Amino acid sequence: MPHVTMLSEDTWRRLREVGQADILVGIPSYNNAETIGHVVRAAAQGMVEYFPAMRPVLLNSDGGSSDGTCQVVLSTPVPPGVEVIATEYQGIPGKGSALRTIFEAAKALGVKVCVVVDSDLRSIAPWWIERLAGPVVKEGYGYVTPYYTRHKYDGTITNNVVYPMTRMLYGVDVRQPIGGDFGFSAALLDHYLGQDVWETDVARYGIDIWMTTTAINAGVKICQARMGAKIHDVKDPAAALGPMFVQVVGTLFSMMARYERRWKRVKSSQHTPLYGSEVAQEPEPVAVTLELMIEKLRAGVKEQAELWPRILSPQNLEAVRQIAHLSAANYTFPAELWAQIVFDFAVAYNKSGLNPEQVIMGMTPLYYGRTAGLVVESQGMDSDTFEREVIQAQARAFEALKPYLIERWEHP
Repeated sequence: MPHVTMLSEDTWRRLREVGQADILVGIPSYNNAETIGHVVRAAAQGMVEYFPAMRPVLLNSDGGSSDGTCQVVLSTPVPPGVEVIATEYQGIPGKGSALRTIFEAAKALGVKVCVVVDSDLRSIAPWWIERLAGPVVKEGYGYVTPYYTRHKYDGTITNNVVYPMTRMLYGVDVRQPIGGDFGFSAALLDHYLGQDVWETDVARYGIDIWMTTTAINAGVKICQARMGAKIHDVKDPAAALGPMFVQVVGTLFSMMARYERRWKRVKSSQHTPLYGSEVAQEPEPVAVTLELMIEKLRAGVKEQAELWPRILSPQNLEAVRQIAHLSAANYTFPAELWAQIVFDFAVAYNKSGLNPEQVIMGMTPLYYGRTAGLVVESQGMDSDTFEREVIQAQARAFEALKPYLIERWEHP
């Protein structure tokens, strides 16, 4: 085996003991001792039950947990024949570094398929492994994204930015580009490991959108696996955002420069095939604090008084100022305005010479403002109606306004 710096000597020793494998499930973690045992049991059982002819390995890539996460992994009973490895990854703290370790181990073992799943999943079951690995093993797909039933207020970064932007830019309708649980072919792992991004924000939270965007632009055959409900540790979108928003949206925006020639040519989007039968499951509700989100927009009008005029078109800036004066009872934040705002910020991120992180931080109050608008629009809607009438309509608005993005991109 060639020496790869990201793997510790102990991990190399374990990989040499195992020698070779066909399927690997990787679980990145950081202080997930309470939930990871269930994930390990389900993943190990899934490999044995659905891929009995394949040699299985389960690898936990941990970020230095202080709660005994790795010990839980190693002490959780698994079916005979499943090799379990727990390692502390090296490099920049974050999920990307954890996944890099998983990819390196999968490559070293020569696996045919690699699956990664989050460590805080409460809804994972053995059949999840079949859904994520089956398309690669049985149907020749290179990349499998999850297709979840999610509560309407879960995944607001996906709903408001990542999904409509990915679909509009690259013409591929992947509903959960940062879903957290994925399947990959060996060829795609090689492609990922060959990219020079592992010292950037991709190594933190930007990894999921980077993987999806890279797979799309590498021309890999992609499908979406029906996974039922994703039940995990969710937070009120008004209360928790922080570095994740900056790194995910920053990665999304930075990749626009890399793939500019491709996305400018894309005129419409194509549906991405779904794998597996539908799963009837109700997602857990997510609480939201509407007033707090509106308040964050109002605070942004004052705090970003210098930055916003350098980024937003005069019409969009005036529209935002008017929205900030609305009461909660009359509040509205139209999808078309939001699409133009996102485009303004994408252009500023790439073309203005402003500090890129400052640009994204300046966008967060507006993100809260649009999320509040989504909550108002969807009051009384079930998740299916919300998906159809709000999220899909918003994605179409992003596509329809693409000429605005191209015009601003070319004349910033």
